[in-house]
Amino acid sequence: MKSDIQTAVQLIKNAEYGVVFSGAGVSVESGIAPFTGAGGLWNRYDPKYIEINFFENNPAESWREMKKIFFTDMDEASPNKAHEVIAKLEEKGFVKGVITQNIDGLHQRAGSKNVQEFHGTIHTLSCVNCGRKYRLEDVNVEQVPPRCFCGGVLKPDFVFYGEGIPPLAYEKSLEMAQNADVMIIVGTAGQVMPACSLPLTAKQFGAKIIEVNPLPSAFTDAVTDVYFPEKAGEFFARLEKEMKL
Repeated sequence: MKSDIQTAVQLIKNAEYGVVFSGAGVSVESGIAPFTGAGGLWNRYDPKYIEINFFENNPAESWREMKKIFFTDMDEASPNKAHEVIAKLEEKGFVKGVITQNIDGLHQRAGSKNVQEFHGTIHTLSCVNCGRKYRLEDVNVEQVPPRCFCGGVLKPDFVFYGEGIPPLAYEKSLEMAQNADVMIIVGTAGQVMPACSLPLTAKQFGAKIIEVNPLPSAFTDAVTDVYFPEKAGEFFARLEKEMKL
């Protein structure tokens, strides 16, 4: 398995349908803690607060904890080099879009246009009663729990434990994985289902897999063709230089 930047450059340049599949490792470099592993959020907080049954029965308690977990670092973070170069790859036509497991919206803020948010987003909320949607900036999260005009509790539009993947995001992500002739996996250990099935699908449909992860993942020996054991920002800075983006 080569980890030669020129091999990756040629695969990306020759791709007719390149796709990026990103996970928490991309956002770590923007100061956002991952959920699991070293420095992970679940080492400090109880994940029960984003279990859908707990939320429905204890919305105020759930919101008090969610504010600490999500509505500080994540809301204030800025895109990093990896986000910026991925956006350039789309702008120049080398990739068709991004499938992300992240809920922080940093790909969009960096300029990526076609982003499938597989696990939803922190930036909008929906009323559990009437379904009305709100932008995060229009909601007073100091009110716990924040409420809709109809009086219903607002829930962030990311996927809670016990909830399904948003159907449209699932459908479009699967379509992208099936169409990909190159998939760049970046910053994900490949342990969360059903998201981790998407690179396997891409491989089954004939895609070449480029993987960027500091440590080997569940994908490395299973589907990866070219592996770069480095941080996302370092790899994409090199790629930008080599491709003269």
